Amino acid sequence: MRGVKIGYVRVSSKGQNPERQLETMRNLGIEERYIFKDTASGKNFDRPGYIAMKQILRAGDCLYIDSLDRLGRDYEAIISEWKHITRELTCDIVALDNSGLFDSKKFREMGDIGRLLEDQMLALLAYVADVERKKTLERQRQGIATAKKAGVRFGRPSSVSDWELFDRTAKRWERGEITAAEACRITGCKKTSYYKYIKERGFKKQEEPKLI
Repeated sequence: MRGVKIGYVRVSSKGQNPERQLETMRNLGIEERYIFKDTASGKNFDRPGYIAMKQILRAGDCLYIDSLDRLGRDYEAIISEWKHITRELTCDIVALDNSGLFDSKKFREMGDIGRLLEDQMLALLAYVADVERKKTLERQRQGIATAKKAGVRFGRPSSVSDWELFDRTAKRWERGEITAAEACRITGCKKTSYYKYIKERGFKKQEEPKLI
């Protein structure tokens, strides 16, 4: 087994500077050709730098990351990836911000009991991440509900500036006095928006009686 040090650096946007992470990797003695970088979201592993890094990983290598969330944001996917790299590829991973816990080398050195402890650590990670995710969603729901009570509207802004005019025009359209094109011109709506709003507001054009 060759045992090469490999570094992976990720920032989420171009406005973020990866230099601190890069310097950390260099201080570990990792060669520039073995440092891989992405400017991308951590929602999945479909990132060019990460894909290139995975292609050169070999048994015995050690992957260094600044923190676990540099690997990704979806913790279930992180756990799956962690096990794939450490058990199928037989490489190691070290998350530098918490190397006392996230260092697969230490678990490997402990043998079977180490694998059991590693599984428990990963399961705890998944549980904590799931709890945090649910808390975040609940806070978002509560915030949206409070904002709606305060009159805040969500979604795209309406193209209608005068709803009284819209309703009067829609009633004329409903009675067949004007066409939809005329109604759109009067209200300033696009055709798709006009039909969306009349449906939401309960207007329905009366069908013309069929001639017998």
